[in-house]
Amino acid sequence: MIVKEEFLSKLRRYFSLNLYEVKIWAALLSRGVSTAGELSDIANVPRSRSYDVLESLEKKGFVVMKLGKPIKYLAVPPTEVVERVKKNMKMDADEKIKRLEDLKKTELLDELNTLHTQGVELVEPSELSGSLKGRHNLYSHLELTIRNAEKSVTLMTTSQGFLRKVDALKPTFEKLKKKGVKIRIAAPMTKETQTAAKELQGLAEVRDSDGKARFCVVDGKELVFMVLDDTEVHPTYDVGIWVSTPFFANAVDTMFNNAWKGMRKVS
Repeated sequence: MIVKEEFLSKLRRYFSLNLYEVKIWAALLSRGVSTAGELSDIANVPRSRSYDVLESLEKKGFVVMKLGKPIKYLAVPPTEVVERVKKNMKMDADEKIKRLEDLKKTELLDELNTLHTQGVELVEPSELSGSLKGRHNLYSHLELTIRNAEKSVTLMTTSQGFLRKVDALKPTFEKLKKKGVKIRIAAPMTKETQTAAKELQGLAEVRDSDGKARFCVVDGKELVFMVLDDTEVHPTYDVGIWVSTPFFANAVDTMFNNAWKGMRKVS
């Protein structure tokens, strides 16, 4: 049986299988029903491994073992396999989430926080910085930084960046508002951003900016800034820099304050 490597790679990615598993499964799908030895020959998988692989596929719901001798295996319809895999993935994810939630109630998390606190105290301020690669990582760190704000959050972004932030950070803004944190956002206003800005009424003050800068300053202490134009870079390759230094963050905040005075308020 000749199966393209690209096809096998997709199966591995979507169904979380190893190479031998996708080879045996694809071989069985092509036959419908077969023995372990036959599948081993077709899929070019060592015969000594084929039984273990089929047992694994059976546990995961990809195949069914038929009764009788010689032992044969029956392929489960792919549509049914998809539903089974979805169910198993959800159960696995729910279990891992519950485990992490339970961790919050244990002494282990207290010990981890103590380790981190003591470690940070030993770190030079110049070392509290990092590079953030990929928009997903950027926004995860941005949310973490903003979530810990105590006094102020200053954001300057692009039109598309504003839409993303309203979508991703609105729940965080709502929590900060209850803490009395002042939130200011500057972004170029379009018909879309005007509509999105209405969702932040009462949560943040939004003003129209003609700049293309992308940065966030929290409490005048921490700064996250993006170094690329988001209209010219794929989200996977977006890059940001995080620094924790009041000297630099305050300087950027001061420049923003001067520009803020000349910006048009968005109602």
